[in-house]
This record gives sequence, C-alpha cells and structure tokens, in this order.
Amino acid sequence: MAGYARKKRQLKAEINVVPYIDVMLVLLIIFMVTSPFVTQGVEVDLPKTESAKPASDIAGDSDASFIIVEVDKEGNLGVSVNDQDMVRGLSMEDVITRVKAERSISPKSPVAVGGDQKTAYSDIVLVLDQLNKAGIEKVGLLTDIKENS
Repeated sequence: MAGYARKKRQLKAEINVVPYIDVMLVLLIIFMVTSPFVTQGVEVDLPKTESAKPASDIAGDSDASFIIVEVDKEGNLGVSVNDQDMVRGLSMEDVITRVKAERSISPKSPVAVGGDQKTAYSDIVLVLDQLNKAGIEKVGLLTDIKENS
C-alpha cells in the first residue's frame, strides 16, 4: 500500500443544457399547436349594391393579380393579393409599399379598397388619397352584390 496515493478530483464547472432544450421543445410545440387558432383577419361587412361587377370580371387578364386593400371599422389596414390571406395590422406606408411592389410585377393589376359598413368614410378617403399620391390612379371600391329575392 505504499504506492497508492489518493488523487484529487478536479471539479468541472459546466452548465447542463438538457433541461433548457426540453423547455424550448415544449414551447415550440405549444406555439405550433396554438398558431392555427390565431385569427388571421378581421371580418369586414361590406355594403351591398345591385350594379356591382364581380372581381373576376374586373381583373379580366388572367396574368394580372387582384390587389385588395381593406380598412376595418377600427381603421386597421390590410392587404391581400389574389385572394391570399389578408396581411393585417399594416401602416399606410406598408400598404403603399406592398401595392407598388405588386404593381411593379404586374402593372395591369386592379386595386380595390374595401371597408366595413361601419368604417368611417374619412378612413376610406385617406386610403384612396394615399394610393393616388403614390401613383396608383385607378382604384375600385369593394361591395357585396345584392341578391334579387
């Protein structure tokens, strides 16, 4: 036993990351499960008219995209291209940028502004004015078509 010497253990100071990875994976799963339940847009109750034309008639050219700018009753703005999901919560500058970008790709793309029946007229006029200042001159208004009963 004369040759046996006790060795001192060196302590290793390291952080165990396994619990952090577990927590992150649980959070990822929670976000993935709850994300489909988040409302993507606000329902807009359009005014009804008898003489309105369907959007497909206005678009005409199959290559042209159809750009819709919506204003809800709180004045929040949204943009949709070719009936894709409405991108909501945009500033006026973002709306103008998106519309101009789409028009640069497809110059014949018709633009329409839609507003809820309870949307202030001044909000619609403001959007029309800003689009006009940005060089987008032909802008339509969205309505629902009244069904004759």
